[in-house]
This record gives sequence, C-alpha cells and structure tokens, in this order.
Amino acid sequence: MLLLLILTPLSFTIPTILAYQLFEKAGVAGWKTIIPFYNLYIWLRIVKKPLWWYILLLFPFINVFVFMLMIVELVKCFGRYGLLEQGISVVFPFFYFPYLGLKSEFKFIDPDGRPEIKKSFVREWVDAIVFAVIAASIIRIFIFEAYTIPTSSMEKTLLVGDFLFVSKISYGPRSPMTPIAFPFVHHTMPLTKTMKSYVEWIKLPYFRFPGISKIKRHDAIVFNFPDGDTLSVKWQSNISYYSMVRDYGIERVNNDEHTFGKIISRPLDKRENFIKRCMAMPGDRLEIINQQVHINGALLETTGEKEFKYLVVTNGTRFNPRTLEKLNITEDVISGNINQYILTLTEGAANQLKKIANVISLTQMIEPKGKRDPQIFPHDTAYKWNLDNFGPLDIPQKGQTIQINTGNISLYKRIIRSFENNELKVEGDKIFVNGVESETYTFKMNYYWMMGDNRHNSADSRVWGFVPEDHVVGKASLVWFSLDPNKSWFKGKIRWDKLMRTIK
Repeated sequence: MLLLLILTPLSFTIPTILAYQLFEKAGVAGWKTIIPFYNLYIWLRIVKKPLWWYILLLFPFINVFVFMLMIVELVKCFGRYGLLEQGISVVFPFFYFPYLGLKSEFKFIDPDGRPEIKKSFVREWVDAIVFAVIAASIIRIFIFEAYTIPTSSMEKTLLVGDFLFVSKISYGPRSPMTPIAFPFVHHTMPLTKTMKSYVEWIKLPYFRFPGISKIKRHDAIVFNFPDGDTLSVKWQSNISYYSMVRDYGIERVNNDEHTFGKIISRPLDKRENFIKRCMAMPGDRLEIINQQVHINGALLETTGEKEFKYLVVTNGTRFNPRTLEKLNITEDVISGNINQYILTLTEGAANQLKKIANVISLTQMIEPKGKRDPQIFPHDTAYKWNLDNFGPLDIPQKGQTIQINTGNISLYKRIIRSFENNELKVEGDKIFVNGVESETYTFKMNYYWMMGDNRHNSADSRVWGFVPEDHVVGKASLVWFSLDPNKSWFKGKIRWDKLMRTIK
C-alpha cells in the first residue's frame, strides 16, 4: 500500500513534464515540471486550487480522478472551455499539452481573470452527466464493481439472484487493457446480442496496481473465463468453444455457423466473468480423493456450504414441495424409477432428509477413482480423472521451472501457448517452444485452482484448468441484495434474510 502511495503520484510526473511550455507560459520555470511531487504542488498554485487537493493526490485511485480535474483546470487557463477539448486533454495529455505549448495563440489566462462562462441548461446537464460517468467509471475500474449471480455453481454460499459487490482494491485493480469502451457495459451493447461494446484500436499490456491484500486459499474470486478467448456468439460462455471442438472437431465448429454460431475472439478483460472459490495456490499440489480436496498431501478443511449429488430412494411417496423448500433443496431431478431421486444437497440437508419417513436410503454419488470423464481437464486419455477423483496435479508458480515432455504437455500446453504467448509445437516425441527444442519450461505468471461450492454442478478448474493471475478481477465481498428467481414479487421474491451479508 505504501508503494502505491508513492508510485501513483510519481507516475503523474510523465504527463506533467509535457506541460513544460505551459508552465513557462504561466510564468513558472519549466524545469519544475520534472521534480516529482513538487511539480504537482506548483501545478495547483498555477490553477489556484486549494492545497487540500494535494492531500487527495496521496489517496490511491481518488488521486487519478483529482489529476484529471487538474488537467481540466490547466487547459481552462489557456481558454479551452469546450467539453470536447477538455475531454481530449484528459484522455490524451501527452499530445494535447505540447499542442497548447507550441501554439503561440494560446496565452495563459490567470484563473482570477478568466471570464465567467455562462452555460446553457443543456450544457449544465451534459457536464453533470459526464462528471457522473467519469466518477462512476473510476469507482468501477479501481474500487468496486457490482455483479449478479446467474448460475448455481456457488450454492449455497452464493444464490442465483444475489447481487454482490466485488472489491477491486483487495488484490489491486487492473488497468483497463481495452480502454475504449461504452461505459458500464462489459462486452456487448445493450439491447443487442452481437454488437461489441468496445473497440480494439488501443490495447494496453496487463498491469495491476498494488492491493491491500493477497489472494488467499478459500477466497471467493471473480475472474475472466480462461476458456473465453474464443467463443460462439450463439452459445457465449454457456458452452465452451473448446469443448465443442473436442466433441465435433475444429473444422465443423468453425464452418457450421447455423449449428454453432459465429465464432469470435475477445480480449482478456472483456471475457465473461466467473466466480468460484480458490482452492489451490501457486506451488501447491492438489488432489481430489472421493470428493475431498487434499493440498500438499493433507485434507483441506474447506469453508462455505458444499453441495453434492445424492441418490435418494423413497417408498414411492413424492416429497412435499414445502419439505424441499424448508431444507432449501432447489435442484430436484427424478431418475428412471418413480421412487428414486437425484438431489443436490448440503451435508446438513442430507442429514435432515434421512429423518423423513418416506426416505428408505440416501447415498452420496461418487465417481470411482480411475473412471475417466472426457469433459475433465486435461482432456487427455492418459489422465483418468473425474469430478470426484482428480489429480495429483501441481499448480504452476511464477519462476518455477518444470520438465516438459509428451506425457505431461497436455497439462501445460494452454499455459505455454495461450496464456504466456509462446509458439508451441509437438513433433513426435519432441517439443518446440518458440522454435527451440525444449525439455523444460519456466512459468511467467502465478496460477490458481478455482472450484464451485456446488461441486456436482460447477464448470470450474476441473473442466478447463488453471486460472492465470492476469485473469483475476477481484474479491467477492458483500451481497447487498438478493432476489429469488422462482418466486413472484408478492410471494417472497426478495430474500430479506440474505441482504447485506459478507461472503465467506
């Protein structure tokens, strides 16, 4: 945090240097623009703003907004009162400051001597709206963002219909990698299904500001879908493009638009947002044994309310819907026989259900060790893993060097090729990275292993693998509102007992 206090105001020196000639036109020695921190003090003296603004420059994320206001106030001193001109100066100070400095017709006007600009009713509203959009955008990018829960993968910790705040400052906010985009829209324009809400004329490299904490095991984390770089417009992230390719072949998926939809790509920060729980950290060895997660050989004591599927046999009498509602059982699947149910239950609900008179038996459904599920990572016949028995698997750590060969390359090929942008080829029993035959590989980033609390109804790392550190958006912190999608407004739609709860 101390580093952030120093580095952010220090970074303001770069555009300030380009205001060298503007300082001189204001009667201030130009060399003062190159002295960090002092240059901002002089700037405030030029535009005649109170020095408590300087204190705000020391507060992370708020200082970015204050610096934007300082830019606007400076260009006003050179007669630039138009909203468009001020907007350009904020977005492109590196070009606009030298432009004002080189043009002799732009003279310095003391703030006390500036003519009062009378704004029309429309201009007043436009200014207010622009100010609100900028302020809200800064909060959304740097401090927190609102999300909703669309699926049951985190039940019962997070419910379908929960509205939550995701803290960007917990792990440090990412700077926008696709900065030119329609405000408050993720990847698709409102009222459309296919129109992009962003343009890729400018792409910025990944950069994360320091945060107030580090990622910890058990954290509920929002991240960009790792398989979301390529997707079908028709299916979006509901069905992974890569799973369709495995099932139907790349040629058919890419060319049969009627069945699979148009195939597009998305930049990293515009991919779908997922939320799961971090179960394994960089450098950990993970293994799932009969649904129990083990880290580095020890059973992991997990947090949150986990759910699994159970086979429930009854005497033929159906369950009273009120009983299921009382036990908060929301997923009811009847199997082939009239007296059998497959229910998704927490341990507590399972214990309560055993006590009901019409229940004859209740058995937790566990896929046996050694039974391969083709939908499970790494989608290689050599790895006979499934949802309930998985691994052991080592989680990559930045700077770690591993041996790579044709036996394990399926575990790491997506990291090497897609996440860390290398050319990877496998020819016979030889592996080439960037054209060089390689027997080792050193990871450039940290990776995490994410799983949903609803273990049998969660597409998570067991399906698509590792989550790179640059995909992490923030920490799920607070549920501020909750609506039950299965109820009407007059019959308990608002979950009053679920409002304003912290996420554990």
